[in-house]
Amino acid sequence: MRFALFAAAAVLSVATMATGVQAERLTDAPLVDASWLEQHLDNSSLVVLDVRDAVEKVAPYDAAHIPGAITAPYSSSGWRMEVQGVPAQFPGVDATAALIGKLGITNDDHVVIVSQGTNSSEFGAATRVYWTFKVLGHDAVSILDGGARAWDAAGGAVSNIATVLPPTTFQADFQQQLLATTADVEAARANGTKLVDGRPAAQYRGESKSPVVRVAGTIPGAVNIDNGQLYNADSASYVSADQVAQLASGVGLGADEPNIAFCNTGHWASVIWFGLSEVQGNKNTRMYDGSMAEWAADEAHPVTNGL
Repeated sequence: MRFALFAAAAVLSVATMATGVQAERLTDAPLVDASWLEQHLDNSSLVVLDVRDAVEKVAPYDAAHIPGAITAPYSSSGWRMEVQGVPAQFPGVDATAALIGKLGITNDDHVVIVSQGTNSSEFGAATRVYWTFKVLGHDAVSILDGGARAWDAAGGAVSNIATVLPPTTFQADFQQQLLATTADVEAARANGTKLVDGRPAAQYRGESKSPVVRVAGTIPGAVNIDNGQLYNADSASYVSADQVAQLASGVGLGADEPNIAFCNTGHWASVIWFGLSEVQGNKNTRMYDGSMAEWAADEAHPVTNGL
């Protein structure tokens, strides 16, 4: 692994420049297990990115993390921000590329993202950051299936020594087709493209709502795949491609059928997008990160209770 070990408070100031050309991916798999990661920890092209958030003001990274991993907590590092009054949005190409470069991740690195793996909602931190790398055109990215829970269960080594990489310049190649806008959703409603609501069924049916969404309900015509169906919290593992396909066919979505996943702010939707696009392989899947927070903010946009 390309890393330097420092005490927790150490800061590394040496700068390097990215080559701008991606090295060969260590794997094409969107999910890797603890065994694979352990076997590749010493690979010079590997960067383990720990995105776990603090719990009750205690940073799990400080207590124990995969040796050599760098830290960039999901909720506090700038992966999402308020954009034009809509919370938790993609910050834009320049801001996100700058964040990744500041972390010391180059275009030559294969990134493995680590969440805690508690449940589907928490695992969404990994899928949302994964989607962000893909939007920036960085395909050399995977997620540790089951996160830190799976690593611990496998008896993986841990460290409490922080790793800081030299800042660099990360060159983005924006993949617009992965990011759906409100205009895209309006067009989808007009042309019959499927909209997939990844929220819990109660929110889809309008029985409850997020505080960031103006009114309860969903976008008319949307189908519902509850994000919790895609992650097994008991075994700390994402579901299989066959299980994703069954959930998709259960709402009438074909294997390669164009669709747009959404939720409240593009967090749960990333769990759905990851399942459809990366695990099942439907590359006609997009994600609307504005989701219901942006859609329902405009009173001219229709909202209805899902069935």
